[in-house]
Amino acid sequence: MIWLFVVLLFVIIGYKAYDNTKQIVINKVKINQTDETDETSDSFLHVLHLSDLHLENISITPAQLYEKLKDEPIDFIAITGDFLDRKRTLPKLVPYLDALNKLNPRYGTYAVFGNHDYVLKEKDFATLKKTLEEHGCKTLQNEHRLLNINGHPVNIIGIDDHSTKRSDLVTSYQHVKDGYNLVLTHDPNVVLDMKNYDFDYLLSGHFHGGQLLYPKAYHLVKMGKLARMKMIKGLQRYDGKPFYISEGLGQTGLNIRIGCRPEITLHTLSVAKDVANEKIS
Repeated sequence: MIWLFVVLLFVIIGYKAYDNTKQIVINKVKINQTDETDETSDSFLHVLHLSDLHLENISITPAQLYEKLKDEPIDFIAITGDFLDRKRTLPKLVPYLDALNKLNPRYGTYAVFGNHDYVLKEKDFATLKKTLEEHGCKTLQNEHRLLNINGHPVNIIGIDDHSTKRSDLVTSYQHVKDGYNLVLTHDPNVVLDMKNYDFDYLLSGHFHGGQLLYPKAYHLVKMGKLARMKMIKGLQRYDGKPFYISEGLGQTGLNIRIGCRPEITLHTLSVAKDVANEKIS
């Protein structure tokens, strides 16, 4: 009878772990503002941040994603890598891009790639990049773009994946003009190498919040120094600079989560660079 109890226990845990992938959390983060700040000011940028969609194992449909976000103020969409890693999943991406386009981000959608995206064969990766671009998502591979947010210059700096040794800080920052520096990258470990590279805020993913915390994400130790420093999710700070590690929307391996949830994040940034205060809710 003991074996029956053990099997039943594993079934219950497995069901709960799978159900966790459907319990998506929306976190809201405010950067560079105080309680008295007027968020309708023309110096604010409302950013929707998605990461680690892992479309092979995602538990939210495009329609559900749109419904969750349709009433939120969204000026800009940032996607920080790991869309998929199998050729056959490519057609699944388009409905999600269509859903994001329906949100009408005023300043567009930008994306960087993650280690799983680079698992694709070269021609399939080219198809992924082309699909994103054809559906209004600008991709950045050690590149930057300058936006004008109501007279405030904002540099969108896309640093390629650090974990697969594709990040090139010199190229990413080459000819960057004065302004607010918003960095998009997949692996947050790159912040450890950015002492001499200025950024006001950095968005990343990669760790999935641990995905399986039992009770700690011991398996993340091999994923770089930040994980060993217990910086695996949420709002963090290194060398005086704030950055955010998303828990991601999808899963790798088994479609389960223990001790964490899929995450959608909405960031309100004061790009005027005149206050220094962060809050998360």
